[in-house]
Amino acid sequence: MRPSKRAPDEMRQVSFERRVARYAEGSCLVKFGNTQVLCAASLEDKPPPWLRGQGRGWVTAEYSMLPRATHTRTRREAATGRLSGRTQEIQRLIGRSLRAVTNLSALGERQIVVDCDVIQADGGTRTASITGAWLALHDCFDWMRSRSIVKESPLRDHVAAVSCGIFNGTPVIDLDYAEDSTAETDANFVLTGSGGLVEIQATAEVAVFSQDELSAMLALAQQGVADLIALQKAALA
Repeated sequence: MRPSKRAPDEMRQVSFERRVARYAEGSCLVKFGNTQVLCAASLEDKPPPWLRGQGRGWVTAEYSMLPRATHTRTRREAATGRLSGRTQEIQRLIGRSLRAVTNLSALGERQIVVDCDVIQADGGTRTASITGAWLALHDCFDWMRSRSIVKESPLRDHVAAVSCGIFNGTPVIDLDYAEDSTAETDANFVLTGSGGLVEIQATAEVAVFSQDELSAMLALAQQGVADLIALQKAALA
């Protein structure tokens, strides 16, 4: 039995609230159970310096966790003067996931920065960030289109992400902190609306996992992401 009493293929309750940041071109408050992330997309009317003159844009992300998003206060990384390796890895993952479904040439020489700030953490912050960031980016592109900055949305597909793992010998989906901290295997899957794989991160935390277990986790993730994309579509309706 999972600590949350959920079935192995049962996700936590997921919700999206769009346009929660007044000044951002696009924003979304995403909740995966008790995990809450505020995603805000900002338009910058120039590309990063290394991309200038190439006729295409860029989508990137920044990720951070508020000091009391966790059980005990975590020191702000700004106070240390550097980003942790975990933070850098997560924000790069979010950026890669969003660029995978964006036509950067249609964006023109502009950059979109999506800030993902974890308000409350209970496992799955990176997967919630990716899923909510897509909605923030969607609304940013809609904002640009409504002002004739772009002719049509550069988005080519949906993208969403979910965690899976092996907990007490059983493949399960959408791990909360109680499971994530003790799971034998921890994995994250990023998929597009058309079913394409963007990225898979899987780590044996306690014991090695088999190919069959990886396939079982992928099957759970495919159904979970399909459900998340259906929720994204419902949020846009």
